[in-house]
Amino acid sequence: MKNKQAEDIFRNFLRAGKNRITPERFEVLEAALEYEGHFGADDLYILMKNFKSRVSRATVYKTLELLAQCDLLSKRNFGDNINRFESSFKRQIHDHLICVDCGKIIEFADPRIKQLPEEISEDLGFNFESYSFNIFARCKDPKKCKQSRER
Repeated sequence: MKNKQAEDIFRNFLRAGKNRITPERFEVLEAALEYEGHFGADDLYILMKNFKSRVSRATVYKTLELLAQCDLLSKRNFGDNINRFESSFKRQIHDHLICVDCGKIIEFADPRIKQLPEEISEDLGFNFESYSFNIFARCKDPKKCKQSRER
């Protein structure tokens, strides 16, 4: 495994939850952390199969959920009822802008947004834990939008 720290975090998480520690789960961990951008479970499964992995689809699905539970991955839903994942291991906190026509996802970080969830939590009498911020919009140029409804 290329990332011993992530492997140790996952192994300790599996032990604490009395989950089986298997080579297949660590194969999924490695593939998920190396994946660039956002991916669905089937995307990762197909990629792993293309590289001759013998990991089952069920193992990929279950392991991705476990990786999200131990905060090595972030689980996202961009309004299309598809769960997507992205590595949260050693990554900067960021937000998302999603085109509702073509599904393009732009990651961004804005310091104006960073403090707002903490301030709102405090104002409403809560202890801040985390937040997820998605903006849904449309590409300005319909000709460049891959699946624009206006074509």
